[in-house]
Amino acid sequence: MRHYKKKGMKLGTDSAHTRAMKRSLVQALFTNDRIKTTETRAKAIRPDVDRIITWAKRGDIHSRRLAIARLGNKELVREVFEKVAQGMWADRNGGYTRIMKLGPRKGDNAPMVIIELVTEPVAKKAPKVEKVQKDDKVEKADQAAPVVEETETEETAE
Repeated sequence: MRHYKKKGMKLGTDSAHTRAMKRSLVQALFTNDRIKTTETRAKAIRPDVDRIITWAKRGDIHSRRLAIARLGNKELVREVFEKVAQGMWADRNGGYTRIMKLGPRKGDNAPMVIIELVTEPVAKKAPKVEKVQKDDKVEKADQAAPVVEETETEETAE
């Protein structure tokens, strides 16, 4: 039964074990840049990872203290804040993690995934091109043709 202000996934354990498991998974993800886990656990830690990276992008002392409280490891927080200071996620507004499905686990058929930190820069969007009607395309094709004819006439004149 869901009571007032109970958010997040239970993951089949009590709240203390869920909190410890999520902390451990987030630490492992920041340490190794990619981990293999179940799909529900990956989806459960994704908001925590995004929140810590957002705090690191802010970079002030309050954000650092919040991240230390969430992760429980000062050295790991320092490394994350240094990566962000180098501009790793400077141009990215969210979406710092990627989940790739692997298929079911052999023992209990649980869906397994790899969750990893996205390090590639954001691709710039191409400018929108206005749609051209069919009549305009025909006119543009006719304009390109006379260029070839001019070169032939110059050779014959010499």
